[in-house]
Amino acid sequence: MRIGVDAMGGDYAPQAIVRGALEALPSMNGHELVLIGDEKAIRQELERSGNKAADKVQIVHTSQVIGMDEIPVEAVRQKKDSSICRMVQMAARGELDGVISAGNTGAFAAASQLRMRLLPGVSRTGIAVVIPSFTGPIVLCDAGANLAPKPHHLVQYAHMAGAYANHVLKVARPRGALLSVGEEDVKGTALVKTVHEKLRADGRINFVGNVEGRDLFRGGCDVVITDGFVGNIVLKLIEGLAEGLFKTIAKEIALASPELARSFDPVIKRVWANHDYAEYGGAPLLGVDGACIICHGRSDHVAIRNAVRVAMEYLDKNVNSVIAAELAEAR
Repeated sequence: MRIGVDAMGGDYAPQAIVRGALEALPSMNGHELVLIGDEKAIRQELERSGNKAADKVQIVHTSQVIGMDEIPVEAVRQKKDSSICRMVQMAARGELDGVISAGNTGAFAAASQLRMRLLPGVSRTGIAVVIPSFTGPIVLCDAGANLAPKPHHLVQYAHMAGAYANHVLKVARPRGALLSVGEEDVKGTALVKTVHEKLRADGRINFVGNVEGRDLFRGGCDVVITDGFVGNIVLKLIEGLAEGLFKTIAKEIALASPELARSFDPVIKRVWANHDYAEYGGAPLLGVDGACIICHGRSDHVAIRNAVRVAMEYLDKNVNSVIAAELAEAR
């Protein structure tokens, strides 16, 4: 098994990327790790790390980088020797089993969909993000790959995200829900109403109906389906709100009593770890033939280390085979 990591993608590349990749090596059980990007910059970070395992990492040099602010499709077409494009091309040729990037999400998703084959029966890819709730993890799909989906795309997301929740997160018979502005069947946009009918009629999906945004943390479902535009906004709202709340709580405790703050510090850290995106590593791009893990642009070494773990789990659990079989039976 070979896992490729975009060493140039993300706000803290290449330092955090290389460090995270090195930290992941001991848990890879002899599988290969390949860093793609500027060879000189990568080697400098490997040498700086002082990690004895650095010589086990393979490097593929590229001369270009796709910036976070570049238009995804144009960048993919114009920068064929970028770390993202070369990495995805290697996966398309079977030279990599899994690919990971904290770079331009749109470019990574576009390159993967253009270069890597889609699984049989898949019309469009979807980003499946794991959101921690008070009762357990929830898989939200789509979180930004498909901003204007058709109804059958969302039905496929329900099947694919359900398979991921079942086989990777070990949720037995995941409960699927559709994000809407009300729990009632008749509420929502034309897209939501149509998808609701299709999900209700699909006997292979454990559909529990519509959920509102406030219901995401109440434990009524395990998988939430929505379009990429809404899903991406929900994801970033949750991230910002969680970070802001934790900072506010920590500040207020410190102001009330420095001694109290010290005693509460371990508790705050444990709770934050359960809600920190870095602990979940990255989000799989469901529907492509391979393990394609999309990481947060602000990913640090912990997130990259965990992203490698996620890719390994995805491949080890044969999630793509499950998805292909699920969609074949659904047709």
